[in-house]
Amino acid sequence: MTHSRKILLLFFAAILAVTAIAQQSRKELEEKRKKLLKDIEQTSGLLRQTKEDKAATLSRYVTLQRQIHKREQLVETLQGEMSFLLDNIERTATVVVALSDDTERLKEEYAKIARHAYRQKLMHSDLLFLLSAKSFNDAFRRWQYLRQYERYRQRQAKLIMETQQTLVDKIKSLEDRKAEKEKLLTTEQRQSRMLGLEMQAKNQLLEELKGDEARLAHDLESKQSSANKLNKAIEKVIRDEMERIRREERAAATAANNSATTSSGKAAKPTATPEVESVSSEFQGNRGRLPWPVKNGVITGRFGRQPHPTIPNIEIVNNGIDIQTDKGAQVRSVFEGTVVGTQFIPGFDYMVILQHGSYYTVYSNLEEVSVKKGDKVDTKQALGKVSTDAKTNNSEVHFEIWKEKTRLNPQEWVGK
Repeated sequence: MTHSRKILLLFFAAILAVTAIAQQSRKELEEKRKKLLKDIEQTSGLLRQTKEDKAATLSRYVTLQRQIHKREQLVETLQGEMSFLLDNIERTATVVVALSDDTERLKEEYAKIARHAYRQKLMHSDLLFLLSAKSFNDAFRRWQYLRQYERYRQRQAKLIMETQQTLVDKIKSLEDRKAEKEKLLTTEQRQSRMLGLEMQAKNQLLEELKGDEARLAHDLESKQSSANKLNKAIEKVIRDEMERIRREERAAATAANNSATTSSGKAAKPTATPEVESVSSEFQGNRGRLPWPVKNGVITGRFGRQPHPTIPNIEIVNNGIDIQTDKGAQVRSVFEGTVVGTQFIPGFDYMVILQHGSYYTVYSNLEEVSVKKGDKVDTKQALGKVSTDAKTNNSEVHFEIWKEKTRLNPQEWVGK
């Protein structure tokens, strides 16, 4: 193998290594693009369901905000894909040039070899070369040399064919990448136009909401009152359940050893039962991987204290997350557990609370409930059907996670 050929192979190896890394990064961007397109399609469907009247303006505004955020991410992802694609095109073009140069050089080398072989054939120089040997060993070495020379000529011919085929493949790859780039560019331009239209619609809704702050403040007050009732109901169910568990633990400890004491003479403190500890550990182990409480949906209300989306100097507090979903969607358990409470809360309709060891999940804004207190439920088992707001036509489930009396952010527990 010639020195220049070795250098060319090392160059191709480096190009392939860089390309492999880029392909992996680009694959991640492709997966992200597919997910964003799915999310945008879903949000678009929810926007179509929402009524276009005064009562639904805030709901449309919040959903549209989510849509715009996803659309911005999509445009950014498409631009990232195009950047990777342009790099790939440049690398492929470089390889095409190098292969073209190498093919021409190989052809020139082979032409020289072919001309030399033809002259030898005309002059019978191969036979004369052998016959002019001084000894049998010298003739044998000359014969081996001629064989090696012929094999080298055949390898050169094969190498030219392989290099030409690689060149053809790379040129086709280059053309495919350029066509893909044009397709991505068209998609990016279309998404950018749609983003601009959505921004206009959002600004228009914001202007409408600014002129309707009195009604929004009244609705917020009513909603907050309902949220307080829901919170008290949840706390009572969890408090009662925790007290029941403690009574059972104390009774079990007393039955096991009525006179058990610690080495210091104090009575032994009851601990959580193995069953409660096991379920708690399983639930904790699924943090970030729990299924959503609905099959399809987008988060329209986030956890914690946050400014109101349109009313200045007003904060809202959300003990869980709100998920807008399809009309009539089934609300389902995110983990196996036991129903410890069901209740109707004005403003949130029916509520279901499940216990998972020392953890509790809360599902509210259900139109109907298909389970009762004491039932054992499996992961993804239907608990009831989501309610649909008659004013806005929105279907939204409110979801909370508690560890005993501590509220947790559900977004950190459910899968992406």
